[in-house]
Amino acid sequence: MASTIQLRVDDELKAKSDSLFKDLGTDTTSAIRMFLTQAVANNGFPFEIKRPVAGPYTPMKEEEMLAKLETSRKHASQGKYRDADDVVSDMRSKYGL
Repeated sequence: MASTIQLRVDDELKAKSDSLFKDLGTDTTSAIRMFLTQAVANNGFPFEIKRPVAGPYTPMKEEEMLAKLETSRKHASQGKYRDADDVVSDMRSKYGL
């Protein structure tokens, strides 16, 4: 016997998840079934759940990273740099690390 689960989600979330799962070769119903199967297999959520922590690191595109590296190289060649220990100390103070 199979049971039915009904749930309500925001229209935008539903559309985005349908599109995502279609791109992954499945559908939302199958994805939910996979989630439940993994939850039972893991005896809990099949992924880590935690509050987001604001910190100094944000996602960056490759082009942005390469531009920043080039700027850093230019500054280093001009003698404009800081000791790594000072930078780490400042970050620990600023972000409570």
